[in-house]
Amino acid sequence: MPSNTTQAADAPTGRIGTEHPPQSDDRFPIPPVEFRDDEARRISIRTADADDFDALAAMYGEFGAESRAQRIPPVDERRRRDWLETLLADGWDVAAYHEGTPVAHASLVPIDESTAELAIFVAPGYQLAGIGSRLLRTLLGYGSAHGVEGVWLTVDRTNRVALNLYRSVGFEAVGGGAEREMELDF
Repeated sequence: MPSNTTQAADAPTGRIGTEHPPQSDDRFPIPPVEFRDDEARRISIRTADADDFDALAAMYGEFGAESRAQRIPPVDERRRRDWLETLLADGWDVAAYHEGTPVAHASLVPIDESTAELAIFVAPGYQLAGIGSRLLRTLLGYGSAHGVEGVWLTVDRTNRVALNLYRSVGFEAVGGGAEREMELDF
């Protein structure tokens, strides 16, 4: 984590806080967030950490080949658990829950003091219901409130749903071949 964060159990955003409480805005809210998705399901978004590991691991264990992008989450259980453990230990994470079960997860993994790489996944059966866009906006608000000034990602250039999602929040293409590189500066 960048050095501008400290562990604070009572932080208003969840488990990681700063000396000054983060401020939310309409475009990029900070967790917790509650809403009804396009299927009228009550969804809650909150920060995620090691306490959420088992539930998130179970969610990712249900992902089929069609739900994997760029070979993540890994198919092999040991590799998948190592990957998830790294995300939760090193990044800023939020998860969307339906009836107490995680249905989506997003992470910003620090690249340097002010830039992070984005990863976002929505479980099958919950895709195309508005959860990914709310989750992404909440993650960006959470990261921005903790000093992230820029976000970078790669996406398969044939993944139109993801490309449209990223563009809708302000990401711009900066390069790439088969995989499109995109960036967002706050």
